[in-house]
Amino acid sequence: MEFIIIATVSMILVIILKYIFGYNIKKIKKLGENNELDEISKKYPSNIEMCREYLEKLNNQNVKIEENKDTEASLYIAITNKISIANISKSYTRIQTIAHECLHSIQDRKLLIFNFVFTNLYLIYFVIITILAILNLLPYKLMFLNILLLLGLVYYSVRIYLENDAMIKARYLAKEYMEEKNISSIDEINKIVSGFDYINNIGIKCVNYNLFLGIMVKVLIFSIICII
Repeated sequence: MEFIIIATVSMILVIILKYIFGYNIKKIKKLGENNELDEISKKYPSNIEMCREYLEKLNNQNVKIEENKDTEASLYIAITNKISIANISKSYTRIQTIAHECLHSIQDRKLLIFNFVFTNLYLIYFVIITILAILNLLPYKLMFLNILLLLGLVYYSVRIYLENDAMIKARYLAKEYMEEKNISSIDEINKIVSGFDYINNIGIKCVNYNLFLGIMVKVLIFSIICII
């Protein structure tokens, strides 16, 4: 019965927060679609060169940079100190996205490494207890579910800080970069920054909800297995 209650509460929370955060897949997919701003952004250096200039500006030039055109997600990999830039060369959002990843590279090293290690341990723990529950080899299932929730809380606390910090600062770093490059007019820069503001207004809330959703999905999966 307790797992039915937990699963029900989890589903209710997911639905309520989806409404509160205004999470909408169709709207998210259309974020960053602006042909006028894409044309303006073509004036700026290549992704690799832009990344180097950001890192120089942040006084952090020992970061490895690579461009992976086969992926849609850019990321900073703390354990290897590397920025991987996705296939975003045709979008104006690249100016802020690259700034975002460069800002990750100067965040507290302890937090970055902890996030990398803990995230993997969290996922491994979830996989192990799920398999054991399926095989009916897991005693004290409620205790293991509570531990999963506690691990999820720690994961969320660290990850959300790192993401929000980079997302909020990226807008200002990108604006400052464009002003210093003096490639675009003030009006063009303001248009691009307005585009960033629109994306961030929706995107930051969606990232927060997505992280919460990931935790609740794990709780739901484990609870349903225990019910069965």
